[in-house]
Amino acid sequence: MRLLPGGLKAGDILVLASGCLLTAYFAAALWQGGAADKAVIRSGGKIFREVPLSRDQIISVPGPLGTSQIAIHKLQARIASDPSPRQYCVRQGWLKRAGEIAVCLPNQVSVELSGGKKKYDSLNY
Repeated sequence: MRLLPGGLKAGDILVLASGCLLTAYFAAALWQGGAADKAVIRSGGKIFREVPLSRDQIISVPGPLGTSQIAIHKLQARIASDPSPRQYCVRQGWLKRAGEIAVCLPNQVSVELSGGKKKYDSLNY
């Protein structure tokens, strides 16, 4: 048996390489969320409205700091404007897949996409 530098055999390298390729394939194939078909909008921890993503619209959602604007466009959703000071939820951008969520904590407003299957996350582990 011929050892390569580092004490590995040629078969060991083949097994490691195929294991890495399989791991990358399964991560790409199985951890993807499905297509979303509706947005669940919450205000103050309660469901404010559930809307289909098939109709383009802008929804005003009241919160303790003021009104947040949720934009629905081309089967995507985002928080377009929010009175929160740092604008983290606005900068998150468009949500496209089931299970994605944008949360504005200071204004207690969130939008979550649902339908299809949810993307893998630590809560499912």
